[in-house]
Amino acid sequence: MAFQRRNLFKASAAVGLAAAAAALPGFASAHDEREDDDEHDSARAGKVFTSTNGAAGNEVLVFDDTAAGLQLRQRIATQGTGTGGGLGSQGAVTLSGDGRFLFVVNAGSHSLSTFRVGARALRLMSVVPSGGLAPTSVTEMGGLVFVLNTMGAGGVMGFANLRGRLLPVANTERGLSASGGTAPAQVGFTDDGDTVVVAERATNLLTTYRVMDDGSLHTPQPNASAGMTPFGFAFDKRGTLLVSEAFGGATNASAMSSYRFADAAPQTPAVISASVGTQQTAACWVAITPNGRYAYVTNTGSGTVSLYRIGRDGRVALAQSVAAGTAGTGPIDADVSENGRKLFVLNGRVQQLAAYRIAADGTLAAAGGASGLPVGSAGLAAN
Repeated sequence: MAFQRRNLFKASAAVGLAAAAAALPGFASAHDEREDDDEHDSARAGKVFTSTNGAAGNEVLVFDDTAAGLQLRQRIATQGTGTGGGLGSQGAVTLSGDGRFLFVVNAGSHSLSTFRVGARALRLMSVVPSGGLAPTSVTEMGGLVFVLNTMGAGGVMGFANLRGRLLPVANTERGLSASGGTAPAQVGFTDDGDTVVVAERATNLLTTYRVMDDGSLHTPQPNASAGMTPFGFAFDKRGTLLVSEAFGGATNASAMSSYRFADAAPQTPAVISASVGTQQTAACWVAITPNGRYAYVTNTGSGTVSLYRIGRDGRVALAQSVAAGTAGTGPIDADVSENGRKLFVLNGRVQQLAAYRIAADGTLAAAGGASGLPVGSAGLAAN
């Protein structure tokens, strides 16, 4: 119902928001947004996207997943700037639910870029202020986009995506559990779109916001994390929330917890499995297979990827403490292809994209990759 409500919100608001576009400060659109439907459909498989996060100018790198490995296909400017170093977040590069748009944060210039995913290449559609300082994570569902700003007081801001043009939605600018010092790592929608979640590392909280019918946000509700230093998270197809826990980077102390949201309490995640250890260090990013059976956690401190099994009841069990990886590589962002056949991992310390084939039992086998990425590259999305 929530997804449908937000589509209705987008349709009813489109005329008024489009009329306001020309007057929006910082709004830019360099291309005509018209594109054939055939172009939409032909580009939604076999691509991997990351950002350079360059301080002199941020760019998106687009790779083709080929039999010979990942091949660079396009390099396109975001018309914003990054930080030149790690962002410490999940979701810096995010595809829309329908696969037609790519959203990229510009943490250095406090802005958000939107690209249309075309048949032959990405096309920059708009660049807008993020509504705060140092955006590091972005999420989308049903035409609603929320960005997480991490510096200053920190907080979230919502936009309507009108064919690639992002326009602010009223009453979506909200703070976190405290005004500064929360070290937020990710923003994301629940699978039904009823709630927006932010993981706060410094406070050990999962802060949630109810999404109203008009797209606005209810006040933030802080919820205690099952374990210390909640970082990245993802939802499986049954609505289970899986959250990695870095435990302050303590050696071999990392874990993952699972939660469920009830209709009667959409802002309150109920713990299912509490802090199931990876037996590795600094678990940060989470990726789930489309069938909802397996989850992967990158352990940045150990240089490894851990494999979990997900039960139908949302309980998680460690299947392999080390499913892939090499010490010293510093794996950060990760994503699973839409067909569920590949896991892609951004190895931050060696400036490399790694690819792994996913077997029926969730185990991984190396499948090439790409090297030579710019230092500080951040964010990863695959289709």
